[in-house]
Amino acid sequence: MNAPLMPKATAIWLIDNTTLTFEQIGEFCNLHPLEVQAIADGEIAVGMVGHDPIASGQLTLDEIERCQADPTARLRITKHIHEIKIKKKAKYTPVALRQAKPNAIAWLLKEIPEISDVDIVRLIGTTKTTIQSIRDKTHRNINELKPENPAHVGLCRIEDLNKLLQKYRELT
Repeated sequence: MNAPLMPKATAIWLIDNTTLTFEQIGEFCNLHPLEVQAIADGEIAVGMVGHDPIASGQLTLDEIERCQADPTARLRITKHIHEIKIKKKAKYTPVALRQAKPNAIAWLLKEIPEISDVDIVRLIGTTKTTIQSIRDKTHRNINELKPENPAHVGLCRIEDLNKLLQKYRELT
């Protein structure tokens, strides 16, 4: 069984807000029942704030009520809590490659005229203002721009670029 996020804090909340047994809480939080009893007695985790598993989507109120009614029943964690995707961090672009972004944008606009600004932002990590200024030909260095493949320059992975190209080929 998967453990909840912050198991001790979750145990504290369950002790304070439910009538579940120490065994039920311990099994759900992957803690020994004696450890749960020590938390309830204030011997360990003193001063720790409880974590509401209902608010975080780890449990439902129906599940808690079902287990409160039957002391032999075991809590089951909500399945979707472990399916949450971790959001990617913003990609860092070295200073040496930052001047290549407008060239990469120009290449994308030349190869895929109907490409959306959002797709360019996701692929290269630029701003919509920069994209729009290149589309409108009002960019400050518009005369010096030389369209370059963003994957060859090192601004994106070739797999991501191929996926994007395939997406727009299927649309036409």
